[in-house]
Amino acid sequence: MFAKTASTFGAAAASAFSQTKQQATVHAIVREISTKQRQTCVRHLRTALSTSATRQQQDMDAEFEPFPHFATSAVHAGQEPEQWNSRAVIPPISMSTTFKQFEPAKFAQFEYGRSGNPSRQVTETCIASLEKGEQCYLFSSGLAATTAVTQMLNAGDHIVAMNDLYGGTNRFFRKIASKANLEASLVDATNVENVKAAMKPNTKLVWIETPTNPLLRIVDISAVCEVAHQQPGVFVVVDNTFATPYFQRPLEMGADIVLHSLTKYMNGHSDVVMGALITNDNSLAEQIKFIQFASGAVPSPFDCFLVNRGLKTLHLRMREHQKNALAVAKYLENNSRVVKVLHPGLPSHPFYERAKKQMKGYSGMVTFYIKGGLQEAKTFLSNMQVFTLAESLGGFESLAEHPATMTHASVPKEERDALEITDNLIRLSVGIEDLDDLIDDIEKALVKAVKQ
Repeated sequence: MFAKTASTFGAAAASAFSQTKQQATVHAIVREISTKQRQTCVRHLRTALSTSATRQQQDMDAEFEPFPHFATSAVHAGQEPEQWNSRAVIPPISMSTTFKQFEPAKFAQFEYGRSGNPSRQVTETCIASLEKGEQCYLFSSGLAATTAVTQMLNAGDHIVAMNDLYGGTNRFFRKIASKANLEASLVDATNVENVKAAMKPNTKLVWIETPTNPLLRIVDISAVCEVAHQQPGVFVVVDNTFATPYFQRPLEMGADIVLHSLTKYMNGHSDVVMGALITNDNSLAEQIKFIQFASGAVPSPFDCFLVNRGLKTLHLRMREHQKNALAVAKYLENNSRVVKVLHPGLPSHPFYERAKKQMKGYSGMVTFYIKGGLQEAKTFLSNMQVFTLAESLGGFESLAEHPATMTHASVPKEERDALEITDNLIRLSVGIEDLDDLIDDIEKALVKAVKQ
C-alpha cells in the first residue's frame, strides 16, 4: 500500500516538475521573443524616425526659408584680410592689453584692452551682422551682459519679465537687482495682456525669453514690443539664446536689444563662457559701450577668437540640431514611458502656430515629463551613455539635465510648481551625433528608469 502510494506520489511529482520545467521554458521563450520583438520594434522605429527626420528637414527647408546670406555673413562679416598688415585670412589673436599712441591721448584704433581689442572687434562685427544689428558688445558671460542691462536703469525703476526664465536670470532679478532697488514683476508673457497689466508708471524694461528655458514656451515678440513701446522710455530685451539668429531675429520684430549667452549655440563647442548685447538704437548702444568699458566685464581675446571660429559653422550645426531634436521629440511623444513632450515643432505644442509664424525653425532643445517622479528622472539621467548628464546646452554634444535640482534649483519651489518645473521634468540639449545612437540611448535609459 505504502509502495503504491509512494509510486503514485513520485509520478505526480515528476509530472508536476515536468510541467513546471515546461512552463519555465515557455516563459523564457516568451521573454526572449518579447525582448527580440521590442528590439526589432525599436530598430524599426529608429529607422522610421531617421527617414522621417530627413523628410522633416526637407519639409522645413521648404516651409522655413533661411535668412538671406546668413552663411556668407557668418563666414565673412568682420573678417576682411585687408584690415591686417599681414592680410591674414583668419583674424589673428591679439593678446596685447595696451597700444602705442602717436602722442598723448591720440591713438590709432585701440587704446587699452578693456575699451577695445582687435579680436573682440571682429567677433562683435560678425555677431551684429547675423542679428541684423548695428552694434554688438561682448561681455565675460551671459549674466555679465544681463548685469550691464540693469546698470542702464536707475534705482526705483521697474522691470516686467517673463516668468519662465533661465534660472540664473530669475536669481539675478530676485537677489541682485533687488538690492539696487530695482523691482521685477514676473508674468506669463505668452499672453500679452499679462504684460500690459503688469506695466507701471516707473516701468523701464521689459525682458523676455523665447523659446523659454526650460519649458520652451513661445512669446509673441512683436505683440510684447508694441505694448511696451506705448509707454515712453521703455525698452525691450529679448534673450535669443535658445533660437539663435539662424532661426529668429528679434530686432526685426521690434526688440531694442538682443541678449545672447554665447556659451551655448553661438560658440557651440562648450569651451567658452561669454555673453553679448546687440542693438540698432544709437542711444542704447552708447550706454552699453560705456558700461562695458567702465564696469569692465569683458572677455579675453582668445575666447573671442573661439567664438568667432564657432560662428563659422553655426548654420550647419543648427540644421543638425533641429533635425535630431525634432526626431527625438517625436520618438518621445510616442513612448509609453513619457507623460508629455514639449517642442515647438510638434503640432501638440500650445504655441506651435506662433512658433511657425515667428521663427525660421527650431534648435536642439527638447523638454519632457517622464512617468514617475524624482527617482525615475534620476535613474533615467544616470543611465544615459551618449547624452552627458551636465548643465548648459547648445554644444555639438548631447546633454541632459534635471531643471528642478540643477539649472532652476535657485527658483523658489512655489514658483517652480506654478510653472510646472516638476521633479519628473527633464531637459535635453540634442547634439549632432547619429540619430540612431541618440534614440537608442534614450530608449535604454527609459527602460531602466520606468518599469512596465
